[in-house]
Amino acid sequence: MDNALLYGLDLLGVLVFALTGALAASRRQLDIVGFAFLAAVTGVGGGTVRDVILGATPVFWIVQPAYVAVCVATAVATYFLAPFVEYRYRLLLWADAIGISGYCVLGASRALAVDASPFAAVAMGVVTATVGGIIRDIIAGEPSVLLRKEVYVTATVAGAGLFVAATELGMPFWPAALLGALSAFFVRAGALAYGWTLPSYRSRPGRDFPARESFFRRNDHESGPPPLV
Repeated sequence: MDNALLYGLDLLGVLVFALTGALAASRRQLDIVGFAFLAAVTGVGGGTVRDVILGATPVFWIVQPAYVAVCVATAVATYFLAPFVEYRYRLLLWADAIGISGYCVLGASRALAVDASPFAAVAMGVVTATVGGIIRDIIAGEPSVLLRKEVYVTATVAGAGLFVAATELGMPFWPAALLGALSAFFVRAGALAYGWTLPSYRSRPGRDFPARESFFRRNDHESGPPPLV
């Protein structure tokens, strides 16, 4: 594969994630330091967790500081331009959709490069694509993407899974990467535009969970397991 082109796409993915972090900072009306911090942890958060799990240390942005520089530059630009963007949350969601689509493939390819199993490669693709956004939402106090009804992680599973499957079947890197990224974006875009969801858990009718919890609190001094109902 063309390492220079892959490096450029990796930087672009970090930029897009950093943009979502900076947009979250703008919604919280933080100062420029807050912008830079949120942009950086969002931009490199998922890749950092991936490298630690894979044992690829020092992590990528320690070896190549350009990644953090891109995050800071994105944060500064967003700080001055965000007041002119009317629908910042909508832009955040769509920028995040683009970011996870590319990064689920890049994360999976990094795992395959160190001889990880196909299953582990898909998992690393999901981690790379989602952890930064999860950290961003926690710090910024935004509704977590994991708690939204429309599909999110599923899109990264689809993208990373198709990329790994295509690679294992002998497809060249770039067609496989394009297939995975477009698949992830299609799923996430459908979720944003049409509210695509997976079936959610439903408790059985007649279950009174508050009453059960009250029962256990009253009887936690008794020995033995609680009765089955």
